[in-house]
Amino acid sequence: MINEEAKEIKEEIEAQAIEVTESATNTPAEEVSILEVAATPEPTETISEVTPEPILVSAVLETIEETETTDSQAIDYSGFQKADFVKTLEKVLAEVKENPSVGIFRKSEDTLKEVRPLFEQIKSAEKAEALAKFKEANEGSEDGFEFKLDAASEQFDTLFKAIKEERSKYFANIEKEKDKNFSQKTVLINRLRTLVEGEDSSDPAHIKSGFNEFKKIQEEWKTAGNVNSPHNNTLWQTFHALVDRFYSNRSIYFELLELDRKRNLQHKIELCSKIERIAETSKTENVTGKMLDEAVATFEEYKHVGPAPKEENELIWQRVKDALDIIYGKRREQLEASKAEAEQVFALKTSIAELIQPFASFNSASITEWNDRTKALLALQDQWNNIKGFMPKEKGKELSDKFWSDIKTFFRNKTEFFRLLEIKREENLKAKNAIIEEVEALLANEDESQEATNTVIRLQKEFREIGHVPEKEKDVIYSKFKNVCDTFFNLKRAKNQTLEKEFEANLVNKIALCEQIEKEASEGAETTRLAEFKAQWSAIGFVPKKEMQNIGKRYINAINKYVSAMAKLSGREREQLSLQNEVEMVRAHGESPKDLIRKENDIRRKMQTIENDIAVYRNNLEFFAKSKNADKLRQDVEAKIQKAAKDLSDLKHQIKIIREAER
Repeated sequence: MINEEAKEIKEEIEAQAIEVTESATNTPAEEVSILEVAATPEPTETISEVTPEPILVSAVLETIEETETTDSQAIDYSGFQKADFVKTLEKVLAEVKENPSVGIFRKSEDTLKEVRPLFEQIKSAEKAEALAKFKEANEGSEDGFEFKLDAASEQFDTLFKAIKEERSKYFANIEKEKDKNFSQKTVLINRLRTLVEGEDSSDPAHIKSGFNEFKKIQEEWKTAGNVNSPHNNTLWQTFHALVDRFYSNRSIYFELLELDRKRNLQHKIELCSKIERIAETSKTENVTGKMLDEAVATFEEYKHVGPAPKEENELIWQRVKDALDIIYGKRREQLEASKAEAEQVFALKTSIAELIQPFASFNSASITEWNDRTKALLALQDQWNNIKGFMPKEKGKELSDKFWSDIKTFFRNKTEFFRLLEIKREENLKAKNAIIEEVEALLANEDESQEATNTVIRLQKEFREIGHVPEKEKDVIYSKFKNVCDTFFNLKRAKNQTLEKEFEANLVNKIALCEQIEKEASEGAETTRLAEFKAQWSAIGFVPKKEMQNIGKRYINAINKYVSAMAKLSGREREQLSLQNEVEMVRAHGESPKDLIRKENDIRRKMQTIENDIAVYRNNLEFFAKSKNADKLRQDVEAKIQKAAKDLSDLKHQIKIIREAER
C-alpha cells in the first residue's frame, strides 16, 4: 500500500513538472519572445524531481511594457520650440506620477534622452546669439557677459529633475519591496520546514490542522511579491522541495490531490475561456495594449494554477495555445501593416525633402525673390506637416533631420541677407541725417540767398537719390527733412512779401490758362498747341505756396484732358505724354509731388505683379515641355509672356521718365 502511494506521489509531481514544461515548449512563437520560461535545476533536497520555477508576473508585465514602448512610433521633436519641450516634459511627469511602471519609466528615459540634446542646442544657440550681440556692443570683448536662463529653460530643468526623482523613488521602493519579500518568503520556508519535520501522520487532528497551515503558507507564498534574482531560484527550489516532502509524508495526500486537480481543471477552464474571448474579439478589432496585457496576465495566472487530470490538462492547454496564437498572429499583422504605412509616409516625405534641398543653397540680392522663395518653402513645409503618420525610426529620423536642417540653413541665409541690408539702410539713414544738418545750418545762419536756395534744392535731390532707410525711421526722417525744407522756404517767403502779390497774379493767370486748356480740349487738340500751353505755363512763374498743389493738379488734369482729346495719338503715346507733363512740372518747380511719388510706387507694384506672372508662366512652360499634346497650351502661355514683357517694358519706360525728373 505504501509503495503504491509513493508511486502515485511521484506520478503527480511528474505531472506538475510536465505541465509547466509544456507551457514553455508549446508557447506560441510570439509569446515565447516575451515570456521566458526557465526549467529549474534539481533542488538540494532529497527529492528527485521538483516543479520548475514559475514565471514572474511582474517580469512579464515589464516585458509587455517594453514591447508597447518599442511598438510606439517615435515623435519628431526636431521642429519643437522651447515651450513645446516644456509641455512634453509636463506630460511625461504627469504620466509617471499617474501610472508609474517599469515600462512607463523606460519610455520616459527614452523621451528625456531625445529631447534634452535638442533643448540644449536651442539654449546654446540663444547663448551664442546673446554673446554675439554682447560682443558687438562691447567692441568684441566678452568681459562681463552673463547669460541668464529664461523661464522656459528653468521650467524645463525643474521638470527634468522631477522626472528623475520620480524614477529613483519608484525603483528604490521596488528594491525595498523585494528585500521585504525575501524576508517574508524566508519566514514562510522556515514555517513550512517546521511543519514538514514535525508531521505526525498517526493523529487525524494533527493531519487536518497541518493541512490547513500548509494551505495558508501556500496562499501567503503566492501573494508574496518578487525578490532579487540571485535569491529567487534558491527560494523556489527549497519551497517546492518542502511541498513535495509534505505531500509525500501524508496518506491523505491522494484524496486532497484529486480534489485539487478537479478544482484546478475548473479554474483553468475559466481562464482559458477568458483568453478565448479576447482571441475572438481580436478577429474583428485591433489588438490593443490593454487586450494584450489582459491576455498575458490571464495566461500568467493559468500557469500558476496547480495540475489537473492529465488528459483534460492537455486538451485545455491546446485551447489556450490556439487562442494565444490567434492574438499574437493578429498582433503581428498589425505591426506589418504599420510598417507598410510608415514606408509610404517615408516615401511621400522623401519627395518633399528633395524639393526642399535646393533652398539650402539659394542666394539672391532681391528682397522679392527671397520673399517668393520663403512662400514656396513654407508651402512645402505645410505639405510635410499635413502628411500624418510615422516613419521608420532610424531612416525617418535621418530624413527629418536633413529636412529641418535645410530649412534652417535657408532662414539663416535669409537672416544674413537682411542683416547686411539693414546695415546699408543704417548708412543711408546717417547720410540723410547729414543732409538735414546741412539745411539746419543754413537756417541757423539765416541765409536765404539764391545760392542757399540752390543748395537746398540740390540737397533735396540728393536726399531722394539716397536709398531706403530702416522701416521704422522712414516716416520720421522724411517728415524731419520736409519740415526743415519747408521752414527754409517759408522763411524765404516771409522776407519776400512783395513777391506774394506777384504770385497771386500768377495764380490768376494760371487759372485762366487752365480754363483755356480745358475749353480747347473739348473743341479739338493739336500737338503744336500743347507746346504753346506748356511754354505759357512755364513763363507765368510761381504761385502762392498754399495753392501750388491745387493749381498744379488742375494744370496736369487739364493737360491730360487735352492729350486724351488728341485722336492721332495711340493709348500708350497718350499715357507717356501725360507722364512727361507731370515730370516737367517736377523739373520746373524743383520738387517731388506726392502724387508723382505715389504714381511711381503704383508702377513698381504693377511691375512686380507682372514679373511674378512671367515667372509663373515660365514654370508652366517647363511643365508643358514634359507633357504630350500640350502645344496649344504652350502657345497660349508664350503669348501671355510676350504681352506681359511688353507691358513690363512700358512700365520701365515710365519709371525712367520719373527718374529723369528726380535728377
